[in-house]
Amino acid sequence: MTVRQYFLPRSLPEALGLLERHGPELLVISGGTVAMPLINEGISLPEAVMGLRRASLDGLQRVNGTLRIGAAATLTQLLRQDDVPILREAARNTDSWSIRNMATVGGNLFTPPPGGDVAVALLALDASVTLAGARRERTIPLTDFYTGFMTNQLASDELLVEIAVPVTREPTAYIKLGRKGANTPAVVTVAVRLAWAGDQVADARIARGAAGPHPVPARQAEHLLVGTRLDADAIAAAGAAAARGCEPFTDGIATDWYRRRMVGVFVGRALEQLAQDGWGALGARGGGR
Repeated sequence: MTVRQYFLPRSLPEALGLLERHGPELLVISGGTVAMPLINEGISLPEAVMGLRRASLDGLQRVNGTLRIGAAATLTQLLRQDDVPILREAARNTDSWSIRNMATVGGNLFTPPPGGDVAVALLALDASVTLAGARRERTIPLTDFYTGFMTNQLASDELLVEIAVPVTREPTAYIKLGRKGANTPAVVTVAVRLAWAGDQVADARIARGAAGPHPVPARQAEHLLVGTRLDADAIAAAGAAAARGCEPFTDGIATDWYRRRMVGVFVGRALEQLAQDGWGALGARGGGR
């Protein structure tokens, strides 16, 4: 069965009206980089498809200390912004330039593991997502958006319309391990953000990708870092906790055992990167150099 209807709404109200009219049988796409290969290969067989490319959901601007990213903004747009460097790094590590020109930030949140590289960075940044329906609009933390493998809080009559990211000067690190240097699925992806009070970690965010059913925070590892000076012992403890607390899987890229091992290694490397950049016990900003 082939696609019989393709809709290209010019506004959010029009898109929500189409969704209300056609219900959950309407396949919603933005860049189409995940859905279209499945359709072309006959794996997904929707009768009706709605594209969001022209629905005015592709804005990207800083407003009062928040970077507001339209769900249909492309990864190339993310590469061009300077407000949140870790998002630039995450976009750069996602696929090839041709895919980044089409793939959207909102779509990345729905990409199954080992994809979702940008979503990992957004999780570490305490991003929130806005979901809109014909009768209501709500904003929830990204941490609450995911409910399981390929499942989330989005209701059948809602669209993801915006991602909001607080803009701060807190140090961040992003590392993706793949089988190749570029344009490769992740073995693991790690994003870290630290808040400092003097020479001690006041708050921490660690997010892991390709280590569970969706991008997941490492809460125990975060807790272990608070109050430390990011010394070697603290880094080792956080890496071990992040590895213990993940739920890796085996696929054609890596085994669950290897992924778990690499979570610990690369959480440690991300934290060491921040220490080498001048944060922590050994850094000038941490008072040790």
